[in-house]
Amino acid sequence: MWAGQLGDGRAMTLGEILNSNSERWELQLKGAGKTPYSRFADGLAVLRSSVREFLCSEAMHHLGIPTTRALSLVTTGNLVTRDMFYDGNPKEEPGAIVCRVAQSFLRFGSYQIHASRSDEDLGLVRVLADYAIRHHFPHIQNMSKSDSLSFCTGDEDHSVVDLTSNKYAAWVVEIAERTASLIARWQGVGFTHGVLNTDNMSILGLTIDYGPFGFLDAFDPKFTPNTTDLPGRRYCFANQPDIGLWNIAQFTTTLQAAHLINEKEANYAMERYGTRFMDDYQVTMTKKLGLPKYNKQMINKLLSNMAVDKVDYTNFFRTLSNVKADINIPDDELLVPLKSVLLDIGKERKEAWTSWLKAYIHEVSTSGIPDDERKISMDSVNPKYILRNYLCQTAIDAAEIGDFGEVRSLLKLVEHPYDEQPGMEKYARLPPAWAYRPGVCMLSCSS
Repeated sequence: MWAGQLGDGRAMTLGEILNSNSERWELQLKGAGKTPYSRFADGLAVLRSSVREFLCSEAMHHLGIPTTRALSLVTTGNLVTRDMFYDGNPKEEPGAIVCRVAQSFLRFGSYQIHASRSDEDLGLVRVLADYAIRHHFPHIQNMSKSDSLSFCTGDEDHSVVDLTSNKYAAWVVEIAERTASLIARWQGVGFTHGVLNTDNMSILGLTIDYGPFGFLDAFDPKFTPNTTDLPGRRYCFANQPDIGLWNIAQFTTTLQAAHLINEKEANYAMERYGTRFMDDYQVTMTKKLGLPKYNKQMINKLLSNMAVDKVDYTNFFRTLSNVKADINIPDDELLVPLKSVLLDIGKERKEAWTSWLKAYIHEVSTSGIPDDERKISMDSVNPKYILRNYLCQTAIDAAEIGDFGEVRSLLKLVEHPYDEQPGMEKYARLPPAWAYRPGVCMLSCSS
């Protein structure tokens, strides 16, 4: 459904700067007050949501996932009224402002908004595309026919798309591939964005706009951290790859409306999205399991087992690296290295896990890689620490009474998510019972 508007009008772009490396960075304030686009809203933000964006953008960066960054977080000293659950019970919360930075905050919606208006606005789509290509995709601006970027579309007529003859086609293909790669990385660490509309899709392939996000705790493909995403769960964890493609389809439709690309070029961009996602996802999951090669059946069976037994996503993959590639281990001892993550499973489920683990050990034993080397490799892609929602909430509760010690501790923790960090083990624990209440495990867009 087309909303007919772009965002909620509370982001202020301060300007762009060129740093010492000649990189272009845009600075934005979020929550600093009304803008010309705030409409009926106040343009403000609360401390609760600001802490979450501040911490998670930094956590994602250190996980190696493309993201906007947080430059600073300040409280305003004012109270902001918000109805967190949209249930008619607003309350006053501390106000805050985040200064965030990215090479660009342009989104798919930045182009859609112009294409949706009168014909005279269509020209702005081209102007904005030219700007983005010139400043953020200079290799496309400078490509020539000698680059020979011609591809068969895979259609029945075996038609060819020549990306060197249309810079906008080359541009949208790269955006599609960056988006696919980004979402494959999200799936790898169990990150669920929560609001994947076209206004929250970066043309640079960055994770952008941290609202009701959440990392998987117990593995549940249908997990959504967004209360307003119920009951349809459009943006749930398992749907993210398809929703990414849907967003690319909306973006290509916009560029077609502006006569920048044709239908064949649009279809090729979507084709490239699917290919790139599967390529990157397969590489990611193969590395997470330490397998010598991609094994679809083994990975699918694992995820099925994890869903049945509600196994913690992060802790399981981190612990899996402790399994020895020894095919002579007795069946009744196979699950010992995983006892901390396979909790409360009965005889039937133990048999299912034993069967999977036997096949897994056989597979990794064929690689010939020593156990200690495989563990180092697996631990480098399977984080020990993620920014679980309950950790965020603990820091928020303290910050709201003026104690930012836990915010600083979490910021330090997420800077090294793949390291053991002795003394910090409590941050890798499973969520406590209180973490499953609304407002912690699931949130609304109200901020």
